[in-house]
Amino acid sequence: MQFIREENALIGRQEGETLRIEPWGPDSLRIRAWMYGSRSGTDWALTETPEAAQADITLFEADEPVGDGSFTRVPNARVENGRISVTVNHRGVMTFCRDGKQILREYYRSYGGTLVPRSRCLKIVNREWKGNIGGSEYQLTVKFDAREDERFYGMGQYQQPFLNLKGNVLELAQRNSQISVPFTVSSLGYGLLWNNPAVGQVIFGRNYTEWTARSTREMDYWITAGEDPKEILKKYTAVTGRAPMFPEDRMGLWQCKLRYRTQEEVLSVARAYEKEGIKIDQIVIDFFHWTVQGDWKFDKTYWPDPKAMVDELHRMGIRVIVSVWPSVDRRSENFGPMMERGLLIRTERGAAQTYDYQGDCVEIDPFNPETRKYVWEVCKRNYADLGIDAFWLDNSEPDFGVYDFDHYRYFAGPALSCSNMYPQMYSRIFYDEMARTGEPVVNLLRCGWAGSQKYGNVIWSGDVPSTFESFQEQLQAGLNIGLAGIPWWTTDIGGFMTDDVNDPDFQQLLIRWYQFAVYSAVLRMHGDRGPYNIPPLDERDWGGGYLHTGQPNELWSYGEENYRIMKKYYDVRIGMHDYIRDLYREAHENGSPLIRTMFYEFPEDPVCWETEDQYMFGSRYLVAPILHLNQFEREVYLPAGTWENVNSGEKVNGGRRITVPAPLDEIPVFRRC
Repeated sequence: MQFIREENALIGRQEGETLRIEPWGPDSLRIRAWMYGSRSGTDWALTETPEAAQADITLFEADEPVGDGSFTRVPNARVENGRISVTVNHRGVMTFCRDGKQILREYYRSYGGTLVPRSRCLKIVNREWKGNIGGSEYQLTVKFDAREDERFYGMGQYQQPFLNLKGNVLELAQRNSQISVPFTVSSLGYGLLWNNPAVGQVIFGRNYTEWTARSTREMDYWITAGEDPKEILKKYTAVTGRAPMFPEDRMGLWQCKLRYRTQEEVLSVARAYEKEGIKIDQIVIDFFHWTVQGDWKFDKTYWPDPKAMVDELHRMGIRVIVSVWPSVDRRSENFGPMMERGLLIRTERGAAQTYDYQGDCVEIDPFNPETRKYVWEVCKRNYADLGIDAFWLDNSEPDFGVYDFDHYRYFAGPALSCSNMYPQMYSRIFYDEMARTGEPVVNLLRCGWAGSQKYGNVIWSGDVPSTFESFQEQLQAGLNIGLAGIPWWTTDIGGFMTDDVNDPDFQQLLIRWYQFAVYSAVLRMHGDRGPYNIPPLDERDWGGGYLHTGQPNELWSYGEENYRIMKKYYDVRIGMHDYIRDLYREAHENGSPLIRTMFYEFPEDPVCWETEDQYMFGSRYLVAPILHLNQFEREVYLPAGTWENVNSGEKVNGGRRITVPAPLDEIPVFRRC
């Protein structure tokens, strides 16, 4: 590889590949490579102007053995920016150091290099470009050497029980309840953003780490060095964006169920909460309040005067959020105009259909600016102009009928090349216009990507089962998505799918999940509650009345004792208002999540790096959720210092494990003294 300096960047060229390395904020580097003239020039998640940094670029020669015991001199280069540096050898193989100590090296097992001479015959190169037949994109594979002592965190949300992702294979693709946010925090003191929205895969293997993009024009990743995870996340969110300040009037209870079918149902629930003396901050109107998918308007049969409904809710101090799906039914009044103007996703083969739940649908293409304009104008006219405050952007992955990503194409290119960015572009249909008003924007989405935090997105963990196993997975999901830079995260309390609300085991799960949600970013009641014995409002196969509804899901719906416990913890939540406001401010100022891994607050404690079943709610509260059925005590690890048990008032010295009681009406929580 031949090297040159180009202003504040190092450029290397070899066999049709161009490599560009430059500083991108303090202690950080952006690494890009492309073949021939295929560079896209897109910043993807790196939307913020980085703090200026001057690179120290050194070109030098190093000895390379030629096989007969002699050496030849070959070009090498080094780029330093504060605490991080990278050395590139003559084959383009990169070695990264933090404070002079190696933290990451590309995996290279081929001829022409001295890194691992014992396995040159494998012919495995560090960056493999395979041209996609008939297209201008490549399948790109980038490999790094593995370290046995390294742990990986972040990467968004995956439905699996592991906090430490070492040994995991993760699909880089969006699905219902799976959120790919390709930023990882390493225990070795660095963070890496795979700045590419292509569908692919990452393997955090014991033998090597491998990143794959199935269709792309360039390699693009950003790497930073930091003292601890908090500093790493601060640097990451400085270049990808931070969440706005969360409004104080939505930090309490959000009420939702599948589904309120009429405006009178919504009002009756709101009036009942007011009578009970419980303030709800926001009430959610779920799907099929509309006529058909893609009409994006209330069905007048069951919502005859939505503005009057909204006005009454506003008088109670309740915000109103409505469900909007990206799917457009062929029966919709918007289908013909949108299809004709190319505003919907294009299928590469066969019939035009991307989604088939409750209709023959094609989903919108938010990469197209004309699509964004069209959808917003309809939703503004039918919702925002009536006083609706926010939007529940469901199915935002999008939820394809079949996840055959090579079958779809967007305005921005093949879905394989950019589909992971779909939920972010979908959210911007609403955020970009709502932000113009100067009012806080808080929309609810089922998915996101790197940088989604800056677009007013509350992201929830999707349609997950109502089981303790799933509850355990949501804890890991919430902690990891926070480390991927997204602090506004929530779940369906009790899980989404319940067969029988009268099952005592489910009700126990509901209480344990509710207690956890009190100590998380957003407290939100939602779920599809069986048994399904409530008849539909009419027999049509369309409109707001035909689809089923679930059982009641208000706090008082599960009996007096459960209501007592939920009311008790509702009061706990309201009592923490000022503290929660401070946590949201911290997220806005430095990117810190509200729920945090133990090592985020105690990086010097090795036990905290291994503790995965408890967490910190901000810097003050240690929360140990009950994750198993009929568990009424549990072990808790307290880091060094003095801790107060918030249930008993007892003060305890840390640096050890203790066993604490956990009756159904208590979640173990300790306050840092």
